[in-house]
Amino acid sequence: MKILKNLSTYKSNKKTFVTIGTFDGVHIGHQKVIKNLVKSATLNNAIPVLVTFFPHPKMVLQDNTAIKLINTIDERIKLLEKTGLKLLVVQKFTKEFAAQTSLNFVKNILVNKLNIAKLIIGYDHQFGKNRDGNFEQLVAYGKNLKFNVQEIAQQDINNSAVSSTKIRKAIENGEIEKATTYLGYYFMLTGKIVSGKNLGEKIGFPTANLHMEESYKLLPKTGAYVVKAEIENKTIFGMMNIGYRPTVKGKYQTIEIHFFDFNEDLYHKTIQVDVLKFLRNEQKFDSIEKLKNQLQKDKEKSLQIIRGLFFDS
Repeated sequence: MKILKNLSTYKSNKKTFVTIGTFDGVHIGHQKVIKNLVKSATLNNAIPVLVTFFPHPKMVLQDNTAIKLINTIDERIKLLEKTGLKLLVVQKFTKEFAAQTSLNFVKNILVNKLNIAKLIIGYDHQFGKNRDGNFEQLVAYGKNLKFNVQEIAQQDINNSAVSSTKIRKAIENGEIEKATTYLGYYFMLTGKIVSGKNLGEKIGFPTANLHMEESYKLLPKTGAYVVKAEIENKTIFGMMNIGYRPTVKGKYQTIEIHFFDFNEDLYHKTIQVDVLKFLRNEQKFDSIEKLKNQLQKDKEKSLQIIRGLFFDS
């Protein structure tokens, strides 16, 4: 898949089938749209193209820095690479870009740059200044500019009422299994391992401290989780705590992962952690010894869950 972040010098010689949207989460509803696009483009000897936007339009138009996204832009790209798309356009979203009319967007990008033959959009998709680019308007543009428009019906996308908003809510509530069902994959956290205070090592549960640069990345609620990661082509399981470490009077939120049967140096490495299941809420213990006892119980429960998910037939 080719990735373009600047279309200024690009011009497709071949006809393209295009879909447009933020696609946060690349969930099972999104996957259905993209599968339809790829199949349709392939049958018609066209290039399947997805146009997405970053930053999220709400961050720019509403100056909403509080909005949290299911995926970082790098995670979104990684997920889209698995879909069969041939070209991904990551359009930088600015107030200037948002101010253009839908007609200018269609002419300047879809027609002149992407050489569009067909536009495939969701049932409620709108774009352009004042969101004037609705389905009826796009059909009219298509007739004048010689491309077709297909609207995917609501029931075809939302047959299980999947939406990025519902997935965000599930993750925020620690309903990891519900989020997994809607996403079609495990919710992930990607970041660099940084040094911590080594308290875990002192009590027999050494942890890798995960730091994420992207402040817009959604985090599950504070608590303990079962996780897995691919490290040097091996699947490593573990348990993760997101929280403020009240037992040791922590002052800021951390993400700490204890990997089972693994003691290699991960400092400064970037890893992806898949969140499998919520274990328990974060709690304050009266002593380090009681914390250690709870961690042992968490480990036993985690291993039981992992066996059930991956090893029991």
